[in-house]
Amino acid sequence: MSSIILRQLNNKIPRINKIFVTSLIQQKRHLNLLEFQSKKLLDEAGVAIQKFRVLESKNDEKVLEDFNVKEYVIKAQILAGGRGKGHFDNGFKGGVHLTTDKSQALELVNKMLGHKLITNQTPTDGIEVKKVMVADSVNIVRETYFCIVLDREHNGPVIIASPDGGMDIEKVAKETPERVKTVAVNSVTGLSHQTAVELAQFLQFKGALVEKAAHQIERLYDLFSKVDATQIEINPLAETDDERVIAVDAKLNFDDNAQFRQKAIFEMEDTSESDPKEVEASKYQLNYISMEGGNIGCMVNGAGLAMATMDIIKLHGGEPANFLDVGGGAREDQVLKAFHIITSDKNVKAILVNVFGGIVNCATIANGIIKACQSINLTVPLIVRLEGNNVDAAKKLLSESGLNIQTAEDLDTAAEKAVSAIK
Repeated sequence: MSSIILRQLNNKIPRINKIFVTSLIQQKRHLNLLEFQSKKLLDEAGVAIQKFRVLESKNDEKVLEDFNVKEYVIKAQILAGGRGKGHFDNGFKGGVHLTTDKSQALELVNKMLGHKLITNQTPTDGIEVKKVMVADSVNIVRETYFCIVLDREHNGPVIIASPDGGMDIEKVAKETPERVKTVAVNSVTGLSHQTAVELAQFLQFKGALVEKAAHQIERLYDLFSKVDATQIEINPLAETDDERVIAVDAKLNFDDNAQFRQKAIFEMEDTSESDPKEVEASKYQLNYISMEGGNIGCMVNGAGLAMATMDIIKLHGGEPANFLDVGGGAREDQVLKAFHIITSDKNVKAILVNVFGGIVNCATIANGIIKACQSINLTVPLIVRLEGNNVDAAKKLLSESGLNIQTAEDLDTAAEKAVSAIK
């Protein structure tokens, strides 16, 4: 997402959307959990959920042997939305099904496992389903929306709630803003019971359900704090026909910086659906995102500078092949790994390095570049623009390396050279 696009978003979207955009860009986020994994965390935190089982192989009757409910909901487990309206590569329709027959539930699982599910949010060839969740279907009489998100503007958690659940919250906020309530929570004192009750009442729970909903809200906030979450979104937080308040669907995101104290959660990560280059980059604390159709590889320090670099490349008629931020404290081994990742993309025809040495030492970057070029026998044009901390020493290292490295004094010239190199 370029800085131009971000500026347009921030100028146009209402306050409710800005919370989500700000939370998206303020820090790294890689870990996403499958639905059943999120439900497991909710259950362990005392949040009411549907009972469920997970099947990973066909005809696994033992998993459902003691699982007896009135109606089963069968859901393919992939990291993409639109599963209910999707289709499989074997012709089977829908990644979400209902049945009252346990044997039919198993048949439905068999039609999903090992096949690729194609939705409007997956790659065109779909994503292979390796796990299927079979859960107790509940009769929902009313759906509400509840979310806790870490918001930079409020310097802490913000709760977003609406009695209009089961739909796009951004649309609700735009068309009926009075139906959305935002509450900033003091991260030191936490969420009070009184605030939880007020939120439950705003969500239009009545009678005994007010206390039940308030209890669920408190448990969700406790979980948010305990697991270093950056977002917990429950859509819907549902009222059932037997007067329960249940988190039917959940999305959880976590702060990568807390990985050292949330090891059990991060070990749950399933990287099979991720770009292997992105997975490898994360091991070296590199922020990498591949861009479709691009042919100029980018290595930059700082997310803002990286987006500006991509903008300038496009301004000069080029197409960036990736977003790659080596961070403020880049080491030589990270630079080497960054080059390995960039050059593993066969579409890359030139590489542009744009580093401003504030914290990072430009000489460290230069040494990393030299070692990378020697290690991988770089064959594509390389353009380097360095500025800031120890830049003169860095430039000397590059000029005396004997390598075919083009240098530039400013970003504009660097982008022009990169685009010209592939024409």
